[in-house]
Amino acid sequence: MSNFGFGFGRGGDSGDDGDPQNPMGGMPFFAELQKMLSWSGGPVNWDLAKQLAATTIAQGGGGNAIVSPAERLGVSEAVRLADLWLDDVTDFPSGVQTIESWSRTEWLDKTLPVWSALCEPVASRVVEAMSAAIPEDQLQMLGGEGNPLAGIMQQVGGLMFGAQVGQGLGGLAREVVSATDIGIPIGPAGVAAIVPANIAAFGEGLERPADEVRLYLALREAAHQRLFGHVPWLRQRLLDTIEAYARGITLDMSSLEEAMRTIDPMNPQGIQDALGGGLFAPQETPEQQQALRRLETLLALVEGWVDTVVAAAASDRMPGADALREATRRRRASGGPAEQTFATLVGLELRPRRLRDAAALWSSVTEKRGVGPRDAIWVHPDLLPTTDDLDDPLGFSDKIMSEEDFVAPDDLSALLGDSGAGAEPTDEPGDGPEGKPEDESDDEPRDKPGDV
Repeated sequence: MSNFGFGFGRGGDSGDDGDPQNPMGGMPFFAELQKMLSWSGGPVNWDLAKQLAATTIAQGGGGNAIVSPAERLGVSEAVRLADLWLDDVTDFPSGVQTIESWSRTEWLDKTLPVWSALCEPVASRVVEAMSAAIPEDQLQMLGGEGNPLAGIMQQVGGLMFGAQVGQGLGGLAREVVSATDIGIPIGPAGVAAIVPANIAAFGEGLERPADEVRLYLALREAAHQRLFGHVPWLRQRLLDTIEAYARGITLDMSSLEEAMRTIDPMNPQGIQDALGGGLFAPQETPEQQQALRRLETLLALVEGWVDTVVAAAASDRMPGADALREATRRRRASGGPAEQTFATLVGLELRPRRLRDAAALWSSVTEKRGVGPRDAIWVHPDLLPTTDDLDDPLGFSDKIMSEEDFVAPDDLSALLGDSGAGAEPTDEPGDGPEGKPEDESDDEPRDKPGDV
């Protein structure tokens, strides 16, 4: 893990201003520290998170590069063509309302509201435990209740999570290629967005033309938008499953209380090391394990469906489709450093462990039953395949209706409920209108992905 990297005014320099024996020189340090400790906006210091994310994005150059008009045009054309190809392989209509091209910084700004919803439940539980674990003698050393530093551990906890979240999101911003790249819709509803700065890195070593790589990624983004746009319960179910995980968080309070006697609350690096060493790692409970299995299964089903429809749309039209598909699968299965950092922070793997099983299941259903019955499975969470079904992906198709027995409605959205998606996409030259829209062991209990 990286260090905190705080920029405490000139106090971080190597000159006399940073000398702790020089009170006047240390004033900028303490002024900045007081400002950061005054955060009262929740368990994550989002001001610090955004600051560190921006710094991480800028590292290595090109972090704040503006998307060029040519890149915007290329993204717009790719998404429109992708949507046209998808019409032939799914009953879901387009879910794209707006097409946007994001810089890495824009990705951060556009997705921050959802990251807040994902991170704060977990951070809140840990920060509460930290505050409750402060020994009484340490409180007295800090001056007791009448001292301005009383309750400092809540602010320090906010700093701790702000630093971790900021570094994790900054790293992700340098890797993600679209708004739905991690499998959870973290951007505005109905906005199909591509991050052009990261497309080249994705295509490295594949020896495929840049426009083909972009089109393949546009297919994945447009397919995600169709699924999330016309399955109105899906987005919230994913977020609710993460919240269910957070509700079950418990910590080893005895170890935490002992550690709090030795941690210096004024030493951010010491707290950082404690976090990295697993001091604040949640203990897994049966409830959490169930929530994790539900999340992994649901993520696998989403990614497997997208993988299947994109392969069907691209296989006969795109020479490098197979290579790009395999590259995407390997990338999703292994995860990058930023995803691993986030997993350490939140305790959740934001990638499907059983993507290949899910893709095999959806492909089998398509082959044996047809596109209509396959997509109709998403009508209600209780109809979705379970973890048991992923153990026998080719057998699931025998349980559902055949194409001959299934009569799809003229407008599938009437069956699924009006989600407000499917409008004609628009492409703005700027940012676009704001607000628009590996295997589990056999002895583990099996849960339906929709149960929360």
